[in-house]
Amino acid sequence: MLKYEIEGGHLPVVICYPEAGQTLCTERGAMSWMSPNMQMNTNTGGGMKKMFGRLLSGESIFMNEYTAVGGDGMIAFASSFPGSIIPYQVTESAGIIVQKRGFLAMEKGLDLSMYFQKKLGRGLFGGEGFIMQRISGNGLVFLEIDGHCKEYDLLPGESIIVDTGYLAAMSDTCTMDIETVKGAKNMFFGGEGLFHTRVTGPGKVYIQSMPIINTAQVLSPYIQIHSNDSNNGGINIRLGD
Repeated sequence: MLKYEIEGGHLPVVICYPEAGQTLCTERGAMSWMSPNMQMNTNTGGGMKKMFGRLLSGESIFMNEYTAVGGDGMIAFASSFPGSIIPYQVTESAGIIVQKRGFLAMEKGLDLSMYFQKKLGRGLFGGEGFIMQRISGNGLVFLEIDGHCKEYDLLPGESIIVDTGYLAAMSDTCTMDIETVKGAKNMFFGGEGLFHTRVTGPGKVYIQSMPIINTAQVLSPYIQIHSNDSNNGGINIRLGD
């Protein structure tokens, strides 16, 4: 079993301690530091079909593999945005569906593939696009969650309503449907958008408190981008009033 520890609070990093011969896989640029005996190998992670699938789901088309050689190793993967890193044990009967950018690192042997919503409308209005990621097989995966992560364990038939963009991940035994906000006043003046997401169990649901897209929208009115003709057309970014 892979040994690891998660540190850093809401600026998290997961530090893994693979045994000799044990391999971890991650997208390009996710490694933060490692011991000298970790050997890196970049590959397509399953051929052109898998490369194309990762491209559509928002990940790098290449995968990096890190293997401990000659003894136990150490390797760290840091979150790219303030939030949480969640470990999830995947089995043949318990895969997980993850938002774009949610995959951080995993044990070799797991399979990362595209997950299409059964109805196109679910994806168009679900906040993260109709393509998500499915992680299946047997092994441990680390997920990157924006902000604080709240976990719910839904019983069969039990549901939870999630605002657009706040659904980070769910067990592949769960189902997801998009519902229109009821009432014209609620829809146009309630400030909660036109659609909500209903997730129904059985399975686990992971909800994030600070979706990166929402944060970008909040900050955008305060950021002004100006071209700088005196600096060869460079771009300056400054805070607005």
